[in-house]
Amino acid sequence: MRIRIVDAFTDRPFSGNPAGVLLLDSFPDDAWLQKVAAEVNLSETAFAHPLPAGGEANWALRWFTPTTEVDMCGHATLATAHVLHTTGTATGTVRFAARCGILITTAEADGTITMDFPTSSLTPIPVPEGLEKALGAEVVAVHDTADHIGDLLVELRDEATVRSLTPDFAALKDLSSRGVIATAPAEHPDNGYEFVSRGFFPAVGIDEDPVTGSAHTALAPYWSARFGREELTGFQGGARTGLVRTRLNGDRTLLNGHAVTVIEGDLRA
Repeated sequence: MRIRIVDAFTDRPFSGNPAGVLLLDSFPDDAWLQKVAAEVNLSETAFAHPLPAGGEANWALRWFTPTTEVDMCGHATLATAHVLHTTGTATGTVRFAARCGILITTAEADGTITMDFPTSSLTPIPVPEGLEKALGAEVVAVHDTADHIGDLLVELRDEATVRSLTPDFAALKDLSSRGVIATAPAEHPDNGYEFVSRGFFPAVGIDEDPVTGSAHTALAPYWSARFGREELTGFQGGARTGLVRTRLNGDRTLLNGHAVTVIEGDLRA
C-alpha cells in the first residue's frame, strides 16, 4: 500500500507540519494503526477509507500520534485532502467522518484547501499552578478548550516571548488533557499575520507540534474577538513554521492552507 509524507500549512518542502497519510479500503485493527503511526513517528499519521455513497460523509478518517489516537487533527486532515486531490481520487468538496464529527474540505482554485471544523469554546480560568514555571514565562491569561480539543490556550506578553520558549515538557504533561497553546499578538502585523502561537502536547507524545490546525479552532475565536475581525492569519512554529488562514463562520471555523507531498513509497507490513 502507498504511504505519503505531506508537509501541511506550507507551499515548500521541509516546512510546515509533516503528516503521514495512508488511503485504505477499510480500517485494520487499532494495534496495527498505532504501530504504523509509531513507525512513521510524526506528530500524526492519518488513515482514511472511502464510505458508501449516499451517506453524510465520503471518507472515514482517523489520526494517530506515535503513542495514541486523537479526536481532532487539522494538519493531517489537510494532508489527507491534499493526497485525495493530487492523486485524482477526489475533486471539489470531501466530507470526512471523524471522532469529532463531520469535517469538510474544499479544494480552492489557488491550490489551497479550506477545512470546515467546529469552533472550540473558550472558558477563562485562573492560571494553573506550575504553568508559568513549566513554560518559563509570565502568563497574561488562560482559557480552557476542553469540549473539543482539550488544550489550555495561554496568552503570553508578546511574540518574542512565544518564540523564545523552552518549556519543561515533563511539567507541562499533567496540566491539560492534550496540550498547551502559547500565543501572543504579532509584533508587526504587516508581516502577513496577526498572531503567533506554538503548541506543546507531551500528554499525547508530541513535545512540540510545528503547525497545529486544530489549535486554530480556539485561536481564531480568541483573536477575532480581540481584533474585531472574522478573517485572520496565524503564524505558528519553532524550528518549523507555517501559516494558517482562519475565518469564523458561526459555530464553525474555516482553516485554509497549502500542502506539498515530499515522500511517497510502499508500506510493506
